[in-house]
Amino acid sequence: MPIIGPGYDDPEYDNYDPAWKTQDTLFRRWLVEKLTEKGSDLAAEIASAYAPVNRYHGMSPATLDVLAVLTSTTADVVRRAHEADLDEWAREQELRSHPGLAVLDADLDRIRHRS
Repeated sequence: MPIIGPGYDDPEYDNYDPAWKTQDTLFRRWLVEKLTEKGSDLAAEIASAYAPVNRYHGMSPATLDVLAVLTSTTADVVRRAHEADLDEWAREQELRSHPGLAVLDADLDRIRHRS
């Protein structure tokens, strides 16, 4: 199975980004949640090691398998969490490309969260 994600040969790849270690992403939150449920005392550290890989380098089958074992899930469950994060990231990139959409998105979020 090929790596899922942009990878090193992607024209948008910008090498190292220091935000990788702390970036709050859907996949990072998913990893922390699953690892914490499993009883890991190192959930945040493990997420910091694997979550940046998710967006910038994709997920190899071996990484999917390791994360499946660590989270007591399956490679398919990890893949779905990974792909959901990539979908969210693509949406973020689209909003950044069209600032007017970001304003509209913020307005819609405010409307949705009204009590």
